[in-house]
Amino acid sequence: MTDSNGAQRIAAAFERARAQGRAALIPYVPLGHPTPETSLTLAVAAIESGADLLELGIPFSDPLADGPVIQRATQSALKQGITVVRCLELAQTIRQQEPEAPLIFMGYTNPILAYGEDAFCSACSVAGVDGLIVPDLPPDEGTALEAACRGTGLALIYMLAPTSTPERVQLVTERSQGFVYLVSVNGITGPRDRLPPDLAAFVERVRAVTAKPLAVGFGIASPKQAGQVASLADGVIVGSALVRLAEEADAVSKVRSFVAGLRSAMTPLQGNAEAGRDEGTRRRT
Repeated sequence: MTDSNGAQRIAAAFERARAQGRAALIPYVPLGHPTPETSLTLAVAAIESGADLLELGIPFSDPLADGPVIQRATQSALKQGITVVRCLELAQTIRQQEPEAPLIFMGYTNPILAYGEDAFCSACSVAGVDGLIVPDLPPDEGTALEAACRGTGLALIYMLAPTSTPERVQLVTERSQGFVYLVSVNGITGPRDRLPPDLAAFVERVRAVTAKPLAVGFGIASPKQAGQVASLADGVIVGSALVRLAEEADAVSKVRSFVAGLRSAMTPLQGNAEAGRDEGTRRRT
């Protein structure tokens, strides 16, 4: 798969972060929750508070990869009438307000097929979306969506788990665009008390076969954990912990503070910035 416009915008975000000696921060915001208007405000607030890329969830009735926090949020959004079309409209509004940050849809296969793969990718391109993460789409079955993404300038990002075989790692790293999504644990999303002990080995195993950025998600619940993951990977994805804040009073202020705290924990001291850049280079060689 050749580079697309979306992949180039995503790559530029990782390069900007790397030039600052740090990993890229990628918060997750489910569109439509707690209301469509609030989700829009939260998405923009996350970017303003330090997000380098933004993952936007398209609610689905059977979110296999998501834990109870995100399941509850997506079900709430569906009850309020959120649709794929409305998600596209919200993404376009975010793009108009934030022209630089890459926007990545995270959604499941069925709504994309119902919309039509070519039509969906075209609509994403018009809305200013840069990439897609489809958790229930293995690369073995992704040929048609990959072609639709190529034709509309989108990056299709695949996922790897700690149990992925060497053959699967090779396939995913070859086919994934923009970055490779590393699931930190076997299981569903949700905050956890500690990071898995074999995370570093997993990241290094994948890094040995690709120069593409590696972003780690699932289970990252605090700035401290984000900082730990940032020392291993090129990107840190935070979802459930942020979604829980979105349900609280004064949600926008709390999300701003939380994202800023994540970003701060991932940023080296100024005197160590050069060392951070050297480490970022080392991780790719």
